[in-house]
Amino acid sequence: MTGRLFRVRGLVQGVGFRPHVWRVANDLGLEGWVRNDGDGVIAAVNGKNWPKFEKRLRDEAPRLARIDAVEIDEFVGSLPAGFAIIESQAGAVRTAIGPDAAICPDCIADICNPAGRRWRYAFTTCTHCGPRYTVSRGIPYDRSLTSMAAFPLCSPCQDEYTVPADRRFHAETTCCPDCGPQLRLLDAGGQPQGGDPVAETLRLLCAGQIVAIKGLGGFHLACDARNAGAVTELRRRKQREAKPFAVMGLNPASLAGFARIGEGELSLLRDVAAPIVLCPKAGQELPGVAPGLVWLGAMLPATPLHLLLWHEAAGRPAGTDWVERVSDLLLVMTSANPHGEPLVTGNDEALARLAGIADAYLLHEREIVIRCDDSVVRATAQGPAFIRRARGYVPVPIPLAEDGPTVLALGGYLKNTVCVMKGGEAWLSQHIGGLDNAAAIGFLEETVDHLLAILDVRPDIIAHDLHPDYPSTHLAGRLADRWDVPLHGVAHHAAHLAAICAEHGVNGPLTGLAIDGVGLGPDGGAWGGELLHLDRADCQRLGHLQPLRLPGGDRAAREPWRMAVAALHGAGLAHHIAAWQQKTWPERDAGPLLTLLARDIRCPPTTSLGRYFDAAAGLLGVCDVMQYEGQAAMLLEGLAAQYGPVSPLAGGWRMLPGHVLDLSPLWPVLLEVDAAHGAALFHATLAAALADWAATAPQADFRRAAVNPENGQKLAVSGGCAMNVVLMTQLRHHLERAGVEMLEARKVPPNDGGLALGQAWLARRAAAGRPAVQS
Repeated sequence: MTGRLFRVRGLVQGVGFRPHVWRVANDLGLEGWVRNDGDGVIAAVNGKNWPKFEKRLRDEAPRLARIDAVEIDEFVGSLPAGFAIIESQAGAVRTAIGPDAAICPDCIADICNPAGRRWRYAFTTCTHCGPRYTVSRGIPYDRSLTSMAAFPLCSPCQDEYTVPADRRFHAETTCCPDCGPQLRLLDAGGQPQGGDPVAETLRLLCAGQIVAIKGLGGFHLACDARNAGAVTELRRRKQREAKPFAVMGLNPASLAGFARIGEGELSLLRDVAAPIVLCPKAGQELPGVAPGLVWLGAMLPATPLHLLLWHEAAGRPAGTDWVERVSDLLLVMTSANPHGEPLVTGNDEALARLAGIADAYLLHEREIVIRCDDSVVRATAQGPAFIRRARGYVPVPIPLAEDGPTVLALGGYLKNTVCVMKGGEAWLSQHIGGLDNAAAIGFLEETVDHLLAILDVRPDIIAHDLHPDYPSTHLAGRLADRWDVPLHGVAHHAAHLAAICAEHGVNGPLTGLAIDGVGLGPDGGAWGGELLHLDRADCQRLGHLQPLRLPGGDRAAREPWRMAVAALHGAGLAHHIAAWQQKTWPERDAGPLLTLLARDIRCPPTTSLGRYFDAAAGLLGVCDVMQYEGQAAMLLEGLAAQYGPVSPLAGGWRMLPGHVLDLSPLWPVLLEVDAAHGAALFHATLAAALADWAATAPQADFRRAAVNPENGQKLAVSGGCAMNVVLMTQLRHHLERAGVEMLEARKVPPNDGGLALGQAWLARRAAAGRPAVQS
């Protein structure tokens, strides 16, 4: 008998793909079988309707499946009558682990069905939703290797697990109230509370209390977002003075008064990843939630547990119609990571680390194997842009244009992530964060071990940042000794540019702007405003921003008023400082800073674009001392977004010898305008200056492309400042007018959260015998 053999590659194991194949084949009256194999799923079919099979495989694929390719060959051999799911080849299946996924509509219907087995059950899942990454210890993705191994299936659940037509067929986290985890509510002292845990939690939240809630990848600290007193108290207890909180609402309509939700934001909010979505603020304000910012982080309930709080608030209705109705309940949902340490995951850990912060704890017994924070995404005209890539997206691999040795890259110091590059794919870890405390360094080590375990791989090369004092650099050395593999140091800004190459499959020469806060350059300097040319592993510095000095060293990076003083002094405008300071920051004393600057004592130079943003914010009276990283730039961006586009300042920049971009002509003008106009003018002039700087780069191929758009030249732009939507929109406009395509980060964050991807990409090229950095 001659049939057809379909090989399906992609994320097609552990997502209900074999039952999907079974249903489609039976519906089309096809004979044959389906099984997992080492590359994905393979199906042999025969029957007159087989031409319709491929289209329906793609069009009706399960919500968590990702089909990368379908290969069709002839099949010669016997096929069983009917269609069957058969055993996989022994030893061939290495089931990939997918990301955690938001609750699906069918499971919502289950928990809202009073006659069903899972009525109001907080751990309802199926093959279309629920935890995966955060409960997995290794591969294959099998219940015995997840934290659900502690909960043997009851007879009804076992029946569902073994019936191909059931959506819980081989759903590794499935359970019910008879065999799965249970909720319990503890008070601040750790004592059990009576009554229904969900109902009591809602009562506490409505009374202004702060409750620690165990989610998928860690605990949230929750409070009533409409209660300004509760929000203020949460800030006081968490020692988080101004950094924005995220808000969870039942549906987009419930958030609409506070956030402008367009098509892009709506698509992200309803995505299976269920990220926090940065939305422009609407007319109403939630006091204290995102102070001073023009964006609000919004999210929808991602788990049955979260959804049950709104179900309780609605009066426990049967059916699912209530899910689309407007609900007044809005909850702050912020990561339970006190003092900037890693996210709390364990029950005992929560009682210890959140003591004095939480008034109560909503707990359960399902262990979180690896912590994973909420992802943060922004909708743009070019598509989603990551601020933080974590829950819902990790461990989805990033496809690469080339194969090569296996590389482990350990990222930088702030917004740390790690990356494993294996074969033609790269796996970027979840957000780890700043490595400024022992607990965070421990989390880094846990993440490395977990990522290597779920990929079942050991690296051939270990890559790290050039900075010798980063904890990630120290860990790289220890791991290299343990496994006897070579180390490869990568310059910070070369890695930013290389991350764009990896994501976009660029293997030829590429010019790019690396614009961020700070990173160690190959010359030992503090870089951050760089025009670079990358040719595989060779990185050449074509130019840089005119250096600003940091009066008082690193302290100046946290105090924009200091950067304003340095900018004026460096531009020969010191005679304006006294009057400016008295008008803008009268409580500050610039005298000692001027002494440091005049004597060049404790004033290291930096080419960081981030410090230029700080200087502008200080000059305009927007921010004198930052309460969190990037605050000044975010406030400045918000003012520019509200004010709207303006023309760049004529003569607002100049080129100095060595292709150095000097923005000092801007400073005296900013002294004469109001903050909002100044913010818009700064962004407009900076965007035009960067485009001009790149277009006149001392690199022949790029100059010709700028003159002749038919050459199709591309410019990469990466680094923390590339998260600024106002800047990137205007820069893209200038480049497109010059016939230059702007390549930017889309699959990873442009900030240091994507650094490890670039490190791994460069380490692979250096392994071919080329140096990583040439300054």
